[in-house]
Amino acid sequence: MTEIEITYTVTELCQSTGIMQDELVEVVGLGVIVPLESTDTVWIFDADALNDLKRARRLQNELDLDWSGVAMTLTLLERVEQLKKENDQLRRQLDRFVQTS
Repeated sequence: MTEIEITYTVTELCQSTGIMQDELVEVVGLGVIVPLESTDTVWIFDADALNDLKRARRLQNELDLDWSGVAMTLTLLERVEQLKKENDQLRRQLDRFVQTS
């Protein structure tokens, strides 16, 4: 089966999320999303970037944050998820240790 990759231009991404192009430039500069392809004149984004940008937009609206605040919040949320995974892994290791002791 062939896998289809959906991509978005700057215009399409802005229309899908309701942000302005200058905001998109700021968001990319802050590392909230990263273009698949980045040249001096063209940025192409994937579906993950669209989803991430929609999430960022919701955070911005719900928490009344500027884009740098959104970037920081997303970084912290990502770290929390990473710590949860590590914690789960350590619990499983501890459970196996206790069972074998």
